[in-house]
Amino acid sequence: MNFIHILLSTLFLMCASPITDGDGIKPKNKKQFADYWYAGEAEITSFNLKQDRYGEIHEGTAVLVFVTEPFSKSSNTKADRPTSKDVSVMKLNYTKKFNTGVYPYSLMNSTFFPVEGGEHSLKISSSSQEWCGHTYMEMTNKRNFDISIHSYFEGQSTKESIDKNLLEDDLFSMIRINPDALPVGNQQVIPSFLYMRLVHAETKAYQANMSVADVGNGMNAYTINYPGLNRELVINFESAFPHRIDSWEEKDLSSGRTTVATKMKTINSNYWSRHSNKDLALRKELGLDK
Repeated sequence: MNFIHILLSTLFLMCASPITDGDGIKPKNKKQFADYWYAGEAEITSFNLKQDRYGEIHEGTAVLVFVTEPFSKSSNTKADRPTSKDVSVMKLNYTKKFNTGVYPYSLMNSTFFPVEGGEHSLKISSSSQEWCGHTYMEMTNKRNFDISIHSYFEGQSTKESIDKNLLEDDLFSMIRINPDALPVGNQQVIPSFLYMRLVHAETKAYQANMSVADVGNGMNAYTINYPGLNRELVINFESAFPHRIDSWEEKDLSSGRTTVATKMKTINSNYWSRHSNKDLALRKELGLDK
């Protein structure tokens, strides 16, 4: 990420008009936000993961990588040569790695949520790899949400267009931009792509109830409950800027089993240039290589 990239991204935040579906959410303090998020580094947080799968809890790790970047709506990718037509987005790369018996799972979600006036990600991509095969799911934000699924499971590779609704996968980025604007109450919500692929749920919005609570020690808890799925997600985050994610829980209310991710370490780094053998020390610092 060079100086021109940082300068252009800052200009998008401070000056550019939002290219979104509506009013959306915006940073509460634009200067504070820009000073942290346009400093030329990503924020990387590692988590100890206890993942519910196949009726048991499996040990693993999760990582949240937050970084701002210019997004090209014409190519539907990061803009390597930014222009004023691009949109500054909060990109989140969210990974999970865990073993189920002899074979490993590797999951990744990428979301691209507009910083200024965002309502929905411009794009979400989700992938799952394990020894049986792999799946890939992608949403592009057009007139509707255009969704394609490619799967090794018979009959699950589809292309469809669904109505726009709140996306669970956007909630982490909404927290980082302005948690005061989080939606509360009863609403239709499209569950996390990773969740839908793991349980083979129908790709659609489900009724959910959302609430925010002050749980003390400078922490807030955001709860999303899906009565029809017997599922509840609780995201714990710092009430003060930059509103780091501390932990989250995905509860299967029918079985009583809970997936839990608990923070190990947060660092800020220009990780895209940290690719030599000497940089392996950063993985140890994050607790990813023990």
